[in-house]
Amino acid sequence: MESELITILEQIERDKGIAKEVLIEAVEAAVASAARKVWTVGKEEDVVAKLDLKTGKIQAFANGQEIRSSEFGRIAAQTAKQVVFQKIREAEKDVIYNEYSIRVGQIISGSVYRFDRGSVIVDLGKTEAVIPRSELCGKEEFKQGDRVRAFILEVQRESRGPQIVLSRAHPNFVKRLFELEVPEIYEGIIEVKAIARDPGERTKISVYSKDDKVDCVGACVGMRGSRVKNIVNELHGEKIDIVRYSPDIKEYIQASLSPAEISQMQILGIEKKANIIVADDQLSIAIGRYGQNVRLAGRLLGWELDIFSANQWGEHLKQEQGEPVGTPAQVTVEENADNARGPVGDTELPESPAGQDNASEE
Repeated sequence: MESELITILEQIERDKGIAKEVLIEAVEAAVASAARKVWTVGKEEDVVAKLDLKTGKIQAFANGQEIRSSEFGRIAAQTAKQVVFQKIREAEKDVIYNEYSIRVGQIISGSVYRFDRGSVIVDLGKTEAVIPRSELCGKEEFKQGDRVRAFILEVQRESRGPQIVLSRAHPNFVKRLFELEVPEIYEGIIEVKAIARDPGERTKISVYSKDDKVDCVGACVGMRGSRVKNIVNELHGEKIDIVRYSPDIKEYIQASLSPAEISQMQILGIEKKANIIVADDQLSIAIGRYGQNVRLAGRLLGWELDIFSANQWGEHLKQEQGEPVGTPAQVTVEENADNARGPVGDTELPESPAGQDNASEE
């Protein structure tokens, strides 16, 4: 029976992924605890248990003297069983935590298991994860059993076990999807410079090619739009604007506000502010629905953008204090809200020139 203990511990190591050394420590701790119940020792006296790895025999010692008792075997077995099970549960929690904590920032897939007050509980196989309502895209809905992909936002240690929090609303979820769909991004040939996102509604993503022979926008769109369409389908119809990054801020602003056509532009570089003048028929296009186009463009750039029609700009110039008479479409970007949730990409400006066109998938 004693020799079988080592075999059992090795089997648990293989099946549960728990190191045998951890299990041996658990057994020795359990036997030491049991020994105190059958052998009268002071609280300060040290009781030590040792497991012989060759024979599987367990011995307990107090003050260097081996503990021998008719009750020791039975009580030791019961206590050892309880403590070993407890250690196994704790070790399993550690294995899960270690496995998923190193995967924070990656995409994972699972199946919808149940719903809890608006949150989606996802079965990952070995454990469960949660997508809070705030981390879902817009009004997207799932049914029990649906396959779902999400971004691992964080892994928290809790007494009941690791809490894995997923997100489908984080900007980096879109970045990871592009890495999966566009090999050039995964390989580092194309770099994602920034992402601005209204989850479930629209995303603007700026890209830059480190290889002059590779068209960054065309690679992201794919043949007949196949690559970007796969991402749009995953996001349940969220619109995606692919913007060609340029170190020339004027070109970058023009691309970010596309499809609006800009007539004039006043750049205040130190303040990171730009006054954009467009024709009257371009004003609504530049602003976008509920200000979405200019708002996302401002987040993408990290600049404050003010949109004026030609008439509004004329009135603006007449004011001594620079206050507009008309009502400009003003969007103040004090902080890149998307990057505040976590870095999206390198913010340094490359020296290589970039193209001027960009694409939109609606």
